[in-house]
Amino acid sequence: MASVVGEDFQDAVLPDQEWEGRTFEHCDFTDADLTGLRTRNCVFADCVFVGADLNESQHVATAFRSCKFERTVFGKSTLDGCSLLGSSFVDCRLRAWKLSETDLTLVGMGRADLRALDLRGIRFREANLSDCDLRRCDLREADFTGARMLNTRLDEADLRDARLDADGLLHANLKGARIDTMTALAFAAAHGIRVD
Repeated sequence: MASVVGEDFQDAVLPDQEWEGRTFEHCDFTDADLTGLRTRNCVFADCVFVGADLNESQHVATAFRSCKFERTVFGKSTLDGCSLLGSSFVDCRLRAWKLSETDLTLVGMGRADLRALDLRGIRFREANLSDCDLRRCDLREADFTGARMLNTRLDEADLRDARLDADGLLHANLKGARIDTMTALAFAAAHGIRVD
């Protein structure tokens, strides 16, 4: 497995690259052109992607651990079986993201615009989703355990079989959301409503 530590990839032009089994630690991809990048079984740890272009990139079983994404363009990127543990997203373009079996535990996604995405089964455990826009998303079976959801927009989202704790049930906007019976009972309990 190739390992790269502390490399400066700022302004690098690396479109349509294929990387497999590579590790990048403390690397700087600021303003790099990574359009069409394809990764498999790679690890990016504490890397910076400020202003990077990851449009149409494809990632399989790749981990982005504690990475910084700011003004990053994801465009039509796909992540399958990936982990973004502890990474942060600020002013990124995520509207055409395609995620499957992906772990977003401990991510910082405050104010992210994820409207109408298919996020079924995605793990958002202990993520910061404050002011995040998840309207009309498919969030069936998603796990929001411990997530911060102050003013999170879940209007008209499909939350059947999703795991939401009291923070989400009390502080998120659930107007028009589809929920299952167990979530409805938990919602009632969180709001002090007695169901006999």
